[in-house]
Amino acid sequence: MTTHAMRGQRGGWLAVLLLALMLWATALPLQAAAPQHGSTAADQAERQVERPLNNAPVWRAVRSGEEHFTLSRSPEAGVLIQSEGNTWRQLRNGPVTLYGGWLLILVPSAILLFWLVKGTMKLHGQKTGRKMLRFSAFERFVHWGTAISFLLLAVTGVAILFGKHVLLPLIGHGGLGLLLNAGKLVHNYVGPLFGVFVVLMFFAFLRDNVWRPIDAQWIRRAGGLLDGSHVPSGRFNFGEKTWFWFGVTFLGLTVAISGLIMDFPNLGDWSRADMQTANIVHAIGAILMLGLAFGHIYMGTLGAEGAYESMKTGYVDETWAREHHEQWYHDVKAGKSGHP
Repeated sequence: MTTHAMRGQRGGWLAVLLLALMLWATALPLQAAAPQHGSTAADQAERQVERPLNNAPVWRAVRSGEEHFTLSRSPEAGVLIQSEGNTWRQLRNGPVTLYGGWLLILVPSAILLFWLVKGTMKLHGQKTGRKMLRFSAFERFVHWGTAISFLLLAVTGVAILFGKHVLLPLIGHGGLGLLLNAGKLVHNYVGPLFGVFVVLMFFAFLRDNVWRPIDAQWIRRAGGLLDGSHVPSGRFNFGEKTWFWFGVTFLGLTVAISGLIMDFPNLGDWSRADMQTANIVHAIGAILMLGLAFGHIYMGTLGAEGAYESMKTGYVDETWAREHHEQWYHDVKAGKSGHP
């Protein structure tokens, strides 16, 4: 064998040896990166020999959500990829947006159809001109504070959730960006104020929103909405009590608390998963509350003659009090229930 041939043979063996060393060196960090995901370290090493440069085990480890080491001291900075974030995104942009959007379309549509068919509930008798105090100045302040802050949050919240689907084609990315940046600031700062008003409303109206036997009659006859019949009630009927307990108290506090978690994430050391859960709860609660608010707003404006005046001035005509809240009217006249 010539010297040239011998050198060529040695060069070939050297190339094979270097290739084997490279494969072995590549397998080492991969074995260390994810020893607990899907297979043993030996299996992963064998896989690397059979399929070099296969990084699937590495990415499985990255997507596991386990926290590793980093110089950053920020919460969860050691988690490179939080896969649950994609689950949150799909849930928020999928069922929550889809079904929530339909709810916010169907409820006002049903109310509009009902009004077109039934019209405004008029008083049967003539107004007497004699006024009764229905809401005190403090009660009206709490109500309007809650209402105004809620409407600001509703408008900005709907824009944040549905803006890219509805507004983006109309005003473009630049316009939508400016609008949502401003809306986000309003939403974040008005949110805590809304929570304060919800608590104030709970204590201001709690006394007259407890169950009374006369509420059963209102339930049986659906408040007279369908047949226009007169149904006696206390200061607040069962429909108003439902709005107070489920709409304002339960949903209002749910939306307020979940909003505070997102507004101040560092106060409770919340994790990303906690924030994502709070966001979904916040969105669902807000959509349900807005749907109920449509009904409340309708009854306080177009639904019943004289209802808006009661919250505007605090006073109602005696005829209105007798026809809409007969038990309360008699209680006041008998001195059993003082003015607010």
